[in-house]
Amino acid sequence: MRRRAALAAILLATVPWGADAAAQEALDTPLPAQVVAVRQTVLSAEIAGKIDRLPLREGDRFAKGDLLIGLDCAIQRAHLDEARAVLDAAETASAVHQRLQALNSASTLETELARAEAAKARAKLSSARTVVSKCTVKAPFAGRVVRRHVRAHQYVRAGQAVLGILDDSALEVDFILPSGWIPGVVVGQPVRFHVSETGATYDGTLARLGAKVDAVSHSLTAVATLDGPTPGLLPGMTGQVRLGE
Repeated sequence: MRRRAALAAILLATVPWGADAAAQEALDTPLPAQVVAVRQTVLSAEIAGKIDRLPLREGDRFAKGDLLIGLDCAIQRAHLDEARAVLDAAETASAVHQRLQALNSASTLETELARAEAAKARAKLSSARTVVSKCTVKAPFAGRVVRRHVRAHQYVRAGQAVLGILDDSALEVDFILPSGWIPGVVVGQPVRFHVSETGATYDGTLARLGAKVDAVSHSLTAVATLDGPTPGLLPGMTGQVRLGE
């Protein structure tokens, strides 16, 4: 109780005059909250093709850089081999024209055209390599698979969602704060999060407030970070947040 009273005094000292009611209400009222992962995304195919490798299932863990999606790119790799061969021929032709020009047996125009063909061939090879690099998708961070949107051997379009992933090592708590509480809330103040699914309680800190108040609901988003390890806590779990506990 002494800690609660001391925090209330701090809040009242740092908010505008007349905001004591907002500060007291913020200390007294629990708010619905949800656990979210700081890093989560849905991976998609950057080129169209048939899924050749999709090694992980929902819940599987992976390390940063692990292969998550592989496309059947036989045609794209054949184009890459062709581009290499074309470049070899173009560079050989350019070198021959330069030697002939040195012997006054080739014109400057012919030599420059040969150089231009070699440069064009290098650009096509670079393009082919870029396309082939899109045939695999590697993990941008360590984490777990949330959802597989497609199955192995399925044809996917460019940009189609394939795999939902998240990093469950860094979690936050999202909740909605009544806008009338804003004068009585201070970023950095302690919070306590009680999890409905497990009954566990975690200490944390109010990390940031939303940039805009919703004019309809008269509320804004708020985010709290949790202190220390969070065993048993999963994204999507719900509970209640108390400010200043």
